[in-house]
Amino acid sequence: MALELELFLTSLIFCLVPLLFLLFLIKLKSTTPKTDGTLLSSKIPKSYPIIGSFFSFIANKDRRIEWISDVLQSTSNLTFTLICPLSFHLIYTANPSNVHHMLKARFDNYPKGPFWRSTFADVLGDGIFNVDGDKWKYQRQIASHEFNITSLRKFIETVVYREISGRLIPILATAAANKTVVDFQDILQRFAFDNVCNFAFGYDPGQLLPPSGPPDQENFSAAFDDAVRLSFERLLIPFPFIWKIRRALDIGSEKKLRVAVEQVRKFAKEIVREKQGKTDLLSRFLSSTNGQPDEEDFVMDNAISFILAGRDTISAALTWFFWLISKHPQVESQILKEISNISEGVQYYDEVKNKMMYTQASLAETMRLYPPVPEDIREATEDDILPDGTFVKKGTRVIYHPYAMGRVEKVWGKDWAEFRPERWLNRDAVTGNWIFVAKDAYTYPVFQAGPRICLGKEMAFLQMKSLVAAILQRFKVVPVVEQGVEPVFISNISAKMQGGFPVTIQERVP
Repeated sequence: MALELELFLTSLIFCLVPLLFLLFLIKLKSTTPKTDGTLLSSKIPKSYPIIGSFFSFIANKDRRIEWISDVLQSTSNLTFTLICPLSFHLIYTANPSNVHHMLKARFDNYPKGPFWRSTFADVLGDGIFNVDGDKWKYQRQIASHEFNITSLRKFIETVVYREISGRLIPILATAAANKTVVDFQDILQRFAFDNVCNFAFGYDPGQLLPPSGPPDQENFSAAFDDAVRLSFERLLIPFPFIWKIRRALDIGSEKKLRVAVEQVRKFAKEIVREKQGKTDLLSRFLSSTNGQPDEEDFVMDNAISFILAGRDTISAALTWFFWLISKHPQVESQILKEISNISEGVQYYDEVKNKMMYTQASLAETMRLYPPVPEDIREATEDDILPDGTFVKKGTRVIYHPYAMGRVEKVWGKDWAEFRPERWLNRDAVTGNWIFVAKDAYTYPVFQAGPRICLGKEMAFLQMKSLVAAILQRFKVVPVVEQGVEPVFISNISAKMQGGFPVTIQERVP
């Protein structure tokens, strides 16, 4: 609460409206959430002069994603406009037609935009996830060459297999033998970090090696988390000039961000300087610069971007997957039946890719309910009208909301709140085997859609299915929680489980 209160008071001083503080106290009381976590009303929040819907935002700060989802689902067209301080508008949408319009039909009119780029420039620089236009097209073209069948097969059968069998399984076996509680979210982050560094950089950070990786990488992981979180918090500040003043003065959160970014970029620079003569994704970027003066910064920016994409999203999906199957033993039983025939050896890649359809459906269902990236921002370059009739003024930020889109009854049915992998499956009429039926990417934009659809989608599923098969064949993951207590979904750029995911590991009886 300290950060939000500081921002609120600062905003009032700059706007010379201190008398509104009394209104804040009255409004905050009237919008206090119920004890079950739901709001008294999920209608479009009220707006006031100068400060807009800032009071509603503060009242729902601890459940921002869920609050926006509630509001969207209460509207007839799954779209609403949030009035921010100084009458700036944010348009939120969970309407698949609008998402198709933004991400494909009018793709050029909805880039990331200058607001997003400036907010994340310190940590992401000019990396592929923070640029638009020709810069983005150029980087996308370079990266696409690495995501081919040959590279993916080699990655799964060497890097991922080694990481699982040589590092992850021994950690879990030790935890099972000693009956210790481990933070499974942290373990999954380390697993994903090792994998993305090996794939993208040809570099093995050894995060799963005892004692959980070298100290310099431990510092990098903590600094990386801080850099992403503090950059994201800039988005939540009602007046951007506040964080820009802090940055100029090098105080508060901006000083912490500067220190974190320095550590992140130092680590990325060391990786870049080891790339000469190697063949991997980062080397492709390095060779494309042709010795330009800013080549090191350019490659560092992309190194950081791919760490962000490969580390946090996969670990987030797997964390919620293991939580959900612990609550649904019938799903776990179906997965165990499916993976009982998965064997090691030369056919491992093909079996993981082609035979684990129920497991893939379970992962897709997990990401429907808990998308690793629950919202994404675009900024209109010119006036436009969305398919549902919403007018978008030039410069307005439009946010599509995968978290809300996974909860739309018209799309997913009356049982949308249930964890049901079967909604992704059909039976083969001849063999009786499961067939995975993917959803329209604009209805289920968990991996984005259109020209910017995630290059690593298939790689992500292969990694996750490999890990699920290896773990569940031998272990049962048991959450350590009080009866009836649900973990808290939190998000900055990507989603996490608040406070980690404490579990015990149990060996399965043969």
